[in-house]
Amino acid sequence: MAGDKLVGTFVKTPTGHATEIVGDLGYDFVVIDQEHAPFDRTSSDIALMAARVTDTPALVRVPGPDWILSVLDGGACGVLVPHVKTAAEAREIAALFRYRGGGRGFATSTRAGRYTSVPMWQHIAEADANMVFVAQIEDPVALDEVDAIAAVDGVDALFIGRGDLTAAFGDDAKDPPEVRRAVERIIKAARNSNKPVSVFVGNATEAAWLGSLGATVFVLSSDQGFMRQAAAAGLRDLRDTVCQERVGLDVS
Repeated sequence: MAGDKLVGTFVKTPTGHATEIVGDLGYDFVVIDQEHAPFDRTSSDIALMAARVTDTPALVRVPGPDWILSVLDGGACGVLVPHVKTAAEAREIAALFRYRGGGRGFATSTRAGRYTSVPMWQHIAEADANMVFVAQIEDPVALDEVDAIAAVDGVDALFIGRGDLTAAFGDDAKDPPEVRRAVERIIKAARNSNKPVSVFVGNATEAAWLGSLGATVFVLSSDQGFMRQAAAAGLRDLRDTVCQERVGLDVS
C-alpha cells in the first residue's frame, strides 16, 4: 500500500447499489461510512457483499472501536477509525484487528471465514497479515502525539480529517494556516514511519496539492456527492436547452 497511488470514494447510501456501481467503474476501493451515514450492521453487510461481488476492496469507517469486529467478520479489508488521539489508544485499537497477540474474537462462520470453508489457522494467518487499520487524525490534541501514533505497530496508515481540524481551530478563512500546518505535520509523521497518508478530496486540484505534500491515497467525494453533482448538471443542461427552445418559438 505504501507508495501506491489509489483512488476511492465514501459510500453513504445504506444499500449495496452504490458500492456495486462504484466498484464496477474501477475505483481502487470504497469506504463504507458508518460514522456519518445511516449504516447499521445489516446494511453494512449488504454493502460489503456488493464490494466482494465487484472485487472491490472495502474499508469501513466505524463510529467507534466497538464496531470493528462486526465489519471484519463481514469481509471488510480494513477499518478507518475516527478520532484517534494518542499512541496508547492506537495500540489498544490495533489489538482488535489481530488474533495472535491481540484481542479479535475468533470465528470462521462469517463471510471473512467463507462460512467455515477456511481452516482455522489459515484464516488467522491471512487475517493477521492483511487487515488494515487506518487511524484518522482530526483532533488538535492528536497532533502532539502524531509521530508516536504513526509509529505504532499495527497502525497501517493515517487519514487526515481536515474538516474536523478546521472546525476545531475555528478559523473560517478559505485556507486556514493552522490546518495547513497540521496537514504537513501529519504527512511528515507518516513519512517518518513509512506509512501512507489518506485524504478526502473534492476534486483533482485538492488531490494535486495534497499529493505534492506526500499523500498517496485519495478518497474522492462520495456516492451522495456524485449524485448531487450529476443531478445538478443534468437539471442545468436540460433547463438551458428548454429555455433556448422557448426563446426560439414563434408565438405570433
